[in-house]
Amino acid sequence: MENSKRGLLIVLSGPSGVGKGTVRKVLFKDPSLNLVYSISMTTRNPRKKEQEGKDYFFVTKEEFEKGIKNEQFLEYAFFVGNYYGTPKNYVERLRNEGKNVFLEIEVEGARQVLEKCKDEDVVSIFLLPPSLEELERRIRGRKSESEEIIQERLMKARREIGLKDRYQYAVMNKNIQKAAKEIAQIIRSRMDK
Repeated sequence: MENSKRGLLIVLSGPSGVGKGTVRKVLFKDPSLNLVYSISMTTRNPRKKEQEGKDYFFVTKEEFEKGIKNEQFLEYAFFVGNYYGTPKNYVERLRNEGKNVFLEIEVEGARQVLEKCKDEDVVSIFLLPPSLEELERRIRGRKSESEEIIQERLMKARREIGLKDRYQYAVMNKNIQKAAKEIAQIIRSRMDK
C-alpha cells in the first residue's frame, strides 16, 4: 500500500565530530520512524570503510561544479578543500514516496536547506557535544586528519555551536542511545501532525 502523505525532511546538524553519523545509525534501527538516509555528494576521497552510494556519492570537482551551475543541490558547501552537497531531485523523490528523508549535514548546509524548504514538514535538530574538550577528543580519535585540519574543525565548531538557536530543537549527545531516543521522540511527534 502506497503512503499518500508526503514524508518529513529531517535535518540533523552540528559540528564535525559531534556524533551525527553514530546517532543516525541508532535511529535507523527503528523501522517505525520510516527513515531513509539522504546520501550527500562530495569531492573528497572516501575514508576507511566508506562506500560509494551508501555513505556518499563520490564525484570529481568538475562534476560537482556542473551540478551547482544547474541548481541540482538542495544545499552545498566547500570545506577543507572539498565540496559537499545534497542532490535536490533525490530528496524530493523520496519525500513524495512518503518516506521521512534524513539529512545529516553541516551547519552551513542546514542553513541553505532551511532557507529553501520552508514547509511545515521540515524538522531541524542541532546535535551538541557535551563540551568542546569532548568534541576535540572525538575528532582526534578518528585519526584521519592532520593537526591543521583538526584545528580548523575546532574553530568552526565554536562558531557553529553559537547558531544552535536557529534550529527547532537542540539535543545534547552525551550518550548516543539517549540522544537517539530524544530525536526519535521528536520525529514521532512531527509524524503524528
